[in-house]
Amino acid sequence: MSVNVPKVFISYSHDTQAHKKWVLELAQRLRNSGVDAILDQFRVSLGDDLGGFMEKSVAESNRIIMVCTDNYVTKANSGLGGVGYEKMIMTAEYMTNIDSNKVIPLIRQNGTHNVPTFLKTRLHINFSREDEYELQFDNLLREIHQAPLFKEPPVGNSPFESVAEKPLESVMDKRMELLKEMVIFYNKGKSSLYFDNLHRLLGCSKIFAEIYISALLDDQFIQRVQHYSIGVSIDAYQITDRAKLYAIEQGWVTE
Repeated sequence: MSVNVPKVFISYSHDTQAHKKWVLELAQRLRNSGVDAILDQFRVSLGDDLGGFMEKSVAESNRIIMVCTDNYVTKANSGLGGVGYEKMIMTAEYMTNIDSNKVIPLIRQNGTHNVPTFLKTRLHINFSREDEYELQFDNLLREIHQAPLFKEPPVGNSPFESVAEKPLESVMDKRMELLKEMVIFYNKGKSSLYFDNLHRLLGCSKIFAEIYISALLDDQFIQRVQHYSIGVSIDAYQITDRAKLYAIEQGWVTE
């Protein structure tokens, strides 16, 4: 099996046959969705050492799903270690040695949302409503695969920070991309460009184009010039001597 496949151990109490079937189907769906779900119903036979199986599974798994029913919570809080499958995995002393985000409490109760005392402060996922099963399964699967629905975007540059106050980053932002394109056009004999030309070069919204152009004006990399067409004045933009020197420093132009 690929090393990239997440391994998940499912801990639960054998409350009823219906509950065991629900857990089995959850494990089967996880396995069908790229998760190595470890379950006693798959791997434990008569005569096997349940305690050893659980300890080994917990140690080797990336995550642990604790299916919290009222019966499971009662046994966990009581530290009952001699009831077959719940041996050792239920004790708070054992669980406190596990990484803080390794355990995923899964609520599977009717009317209550109890979890073992030592999991009270951890975020849980709620599978108590059948009509929300698909939504919660998707949330669970994304958590296991580390594929969140919404990813945190990178922090951009402050639009109010001038080049004079802070040297430009080595990774060019949109302003520098635009300036580089203007330098290229200047070398090709195009000394000035209209707003529509710059807007197309940026490939962004008009508002952001105005912000980037304004920033280059403030930093004195470009200047506004007037062109006349049929008696009408039209704004155009051209690079300054400062921009030319900066282009040479950046290696955008050579002799």
